[in-house]
Amino acid sequence: MTQPPATEAAPRRADAPAPHPAPALEAALELAPGRPPVLHVDAPVAAPALADWAAEHGPALESVLLRHGAVLVRGLGVRDAAALGRLAEPFTGPTVPEREAFARRRPLGGPVFSSLEWPPDQPMCMHHELSYALEFPRLLAIGCFTPPATGGVTGLADARQILADLPAEITERFTREGWELTRSYNSVVGVGWQEAFGTEDRAEAEAYCEANGIAYEWQPDGSLRTRQRRSAVIGHPLTGDRVWFNQIAFLSEWTMEPAIRDYLVRQLGPEGLAFNTRHGDGTPLAPETVATVNEVYEAATLREPWQAGDVLLVDNIRMAHSREPFTGPREVGMVLGAPVRLADCPPAHS
Repeated sequence: MTQPPATEAAPRRADAPAPHPAPALEAALELAPGRPPVLHVDAPVAAPALADWAAEHGPALESVLLRHGAVLVRGLGVRDAAALGRLAEPFTGPTVPEREAFARRRPLGGPVFSSLEWPPDQPMCMHHELSYALEFPRLLAIGCFTPPATGGVTGLADARQILADLPAEITERFTREGWELTRSYNSVVGVGWQEAFGTEDRAEAEAYCEANGIAYEWQPDGSLRTRQRRSAVIGHPLTGDRVWFNQIAFLSEWTMEPAIRDYLVRQLGPEGLAFNTRHGDGTPLAPETVATVNEVYEAATLREPWQAGDVLLVDNIRMAHSREPFTGPREVGMVLGAPVRLADCPPAHS
């Protein structure tokens, strides 16, 4: 299959929404280098009226996302999961079921889940939600109910820029071969297969794997190992823009703290790590490759500290996101909406 050069964008689809938002909303955006666009709302909106606010401003916000990839809405006063759910539902539409999770999320009510439970002193590197699945959300609505005392920023990076800035020898190979995710569901790290697949029945888990292009192997102790190959570069379903869309770096052994990695390898063996990534042909990744991807992400990262009541709207295909270490309580809710199938994003591998 012939692929265009890694930095070339596909033509915009004829049926894509216009990329330029209403002038009034665009003029209200606060734009600054190194920060995501910020939309300041003059006064908080009462919780019962949030759905109406989202319905009224939804088309303009969608256009903002097509142009900028993300927008932080500040001043609405969204302070709990119920409020976030009211705001998100008219905007994101149907939600994506939580499957194949590699860390736990707590349901917070309605369509809202907590952010992934990850040690607060460890960063969550750049990634796209469910980019290893055959169905993933296009839109994310992330609300900050309690900001941390320090840190905890949700960073953003434009996946078009990442694709353009990565060395050609990296992007060309991953475009050609895709990437491979291996998982070992165990009781030491991450979640068990029962939680990941939402069932206690082995046959149901096997059926899910077979329907989603996942090779699986049961271990003598009852644990499960899986392997799946996915596209690393895809086309945005609305714009056609080609983007770096994967979790190659985040879920790699080479992104772990060396001491943690060494301990887990001693305990579980190199094939027993809860998750790891490889080239699409199964070849192990060089540490330098993962380091380069993370360096390019860092150079492109946009940051804005959370304030209570903030809502961050993100195009999950256009923008990768991260979570920086933090101190103090941090309560953030997330809605994963607007489901998209990988088959609708011109993939090379699935």
